Amino acid sequence: MTAETQSHTAAPHSAQSEMEHVCRFCREPLQHLVVDLGLSPLCENVIEPENLQRAESFFPLQAYVCHKCWLIQVDEYVGGEDIFSHYAYFSSMSSSWLAHAANYADMITERLQLDANSQVVELASNDGYLLKNFLQKGIPCLGIEPATNVAQVAIDQGIPVVNQFFGVETAQTVVADGIRADLMIANNVLAHVPDLNDFVAGIQVLLADEGVLTVEFPHSLNMIELNQFDTIYQEHYCYLGLIPLCQVFEHHGMRIFDVEEIPTHGGSLRIYVCQQTSDRDVSDAVREILQREEDRGLTQIATYQAFARRVEETKYRLLEFLIQAKRAGKHVAGYGAPGKGNTLLNYCGIREDLLSYTVDRNPMKQGAYLPGSRIPVYAPSKIQETRPDYVLILPWNLRDEIAAQMEGIREWGGQFVVPVPELEIIK
Repeated sequence: MTAETQSHTAAPHSAQSEMEHVCRFCREPLQHLVVDLGLSPLCENVIEPENLQRAESFFPLQAYVCHKCWLIQVDEYVGGEDIFSHYAYFSSMSSSWLAHAANYADMITERLQLDANSQVVELASNDGYLLKNFLQKGIPCLGIEPATNVAQVAIDQGIPVVNQFFGVETAQTVVADGIRADLMIANNVLAHVPDLNDFVAGIQVLLADEGVLTVEFPHSLNMIELNQFDTIYQEHYCYLGLIPLCQVFEHHGMRIFDVEEIPTHGGSLRIYVCQQTSDRDVSDAVREILQREEDRGLTQIATYQAFARRVEETKYRLLEFLIQAKRAGKHVAGYGAPGKGNTLLNYCGIREDLLSYTVDRNPMKQGAYLPGSRIPVYAPSKIQETRPDYVLILPWNLRDEIAAQMEGIREWGGQFVVPVPELEIIK
């Protein structure tokens, strides 16, 4: 199967027509609201200037937790094919993420002793940010990526890509072409999957008998304890921890045998998964994190109720800061146009009167407007031109990288502001 012969096919799963309010994994009725963030648009869909006068669709943004399997999730108002067929996020725009990918490739190649006889498959391979490292090592690789525009960037680098949504059907097609994965990679994609069971079942089909799957995802424990509520948006259908994922993979004939804590996206987990028939031993790290999630209350409804109260307080503090800055004649601009930033701005009701503009390195977002808030997006040079008093860092997980890039604002006394986990002015 070659990249040139692939054509895009939409995911067979569509948005729930009758909004069946049950857990997307275990089908238990969802009864417990975690947080209500009001109405929100699709947060990765910037508004082009010619569409400024057109209506925009908003969807309820409410996260629930299943009291049976403890999976945190939002309802599927919009199907994956409507969100990810053409995508504005390019992984290669972050220098720190590129370094993370290169380090991972070196580590996993050594750990699994991968070579020219191995097969690597990445799900949601984006623009080839990761697979290019394996290509350079002479290790056969294949990307599976639904967004045609970003898949083409990888293809142009010589990376073979299947331009389709992933699930059992796609997995069977790839296997029929003689490919099974010695290493499968699913970085920050599992949360984006509305049909979780079909996606994981597809992994089981494509993973070789002694193959290893690694999955990276923001840890729901950090979302709750560090107040990372802005990672909740329609494009993220699930919010993941080890307790629910152990159940998901076991249900589909696999098991988690190791786990690492990594610093990306405000604190993530990297899990290692094998077929149930593999003789790999389960590490102490798996047992330790499972126990920590239990001890920290991730199987107690009261934990989620306390989280909702902290979310409200974050909203009040950010609005108080922006209003006081406005009244004092200060100029506040933003840095970044990430999905999490749009959740924050729309939940707090922040518009151009409080945040005059934001900037982003992604050319696809420059010259456009943020969804919902309609705040304009410029190139980073706009900050040097206008010399704001404060720069609000919306992708707070990249705060150090951005502060280093934009160190020049200190020439005129500018300061960085981070809204999450709590409002902080970086001196």
